[in-house]
Amino acid sequence: MSASPLLDVRNVWQRFGGLVANSDVNLQVAAGEIVGLIGPNGAGKSTLFNVIAGLRPPTEGSVWFDGQDVTRLSAPERCARGIGRTFQVVKSFDSMTVADNVIVGALVRTSSTKEARKKAEEVLEFAGLGHRAEVFANELTPPEKRRLEVARALATEPKLLLLDEVMTGLTPSEARAGVELVRAVRAKGVAVLMVEHVMEIVMPLVDRAVVLNLGAVLAEGKPADVVRDERVISAYLGDRHRA
Repeated sequence: MSASPLLDVRNVWQRFGGLVANSDVNLQVAAGEIVGLIGPNGAGKSTLFNVIAGLRPPTEGSVWFDGQDVTRLSAPERCARGIGRTFQVVKSFDSMTVADNVIVGALVRTSSTKEARKKAEEVLEFAGLGHRAEVFANELTPPEKRRLEVARALATEPKLLLLDEVMTGLTPSEARAGVELVRAVRAKGVAVLMVEHVMEIVMPLVDRAVVLNLGAVLAEGKPADVVRDERVISAYLGDRHRA
């Protein structure tokens, strides 16, 4: 990890009354890196994503992005700084066309609808949805809707893309296509922090894996090392991952 990571989550705690959702979490993502955030249900992954994206400030700790403290900035302000995200539950505007959904994202960077439409067209081609640009979002298949989520986030021109279970529910061939899309995103210089449960997808894709359990970081490192960690096997992966 470089001395100045793109994303630097420092000693973050998130409490909801007596419930501790995140416990002294430290997490870094370097520019151009793909990091997997994994762990069992209820580990605090979604809460941490919301803290990073700006939906909720942490109870304690801070979030630094691109060398600046963004802890108290709102989600739109962080998006303008370069943090884009998708949602686990797809949040497309179903009464709008696919192109118009992506234009909404592009308008973060320009007030010109002409420029926003051009950007949307470029992003949709990149995401493999160019041929679906003028259909309504509610006509898309579930895998296409997940790609639309990614396309809309990319239209905001992020430096860091937060992907929240974008591979969920995909067939093996659809998942392979999703992996290639994530790699193409990184090839454009965008860092990726992704939550995913399918280890067969995550581990060959990410540069590092961070494991959350009971709100705290349980393990961190190269994927091959993490999956052999006895603590991770016991808390999350199960006996089938033991060598």
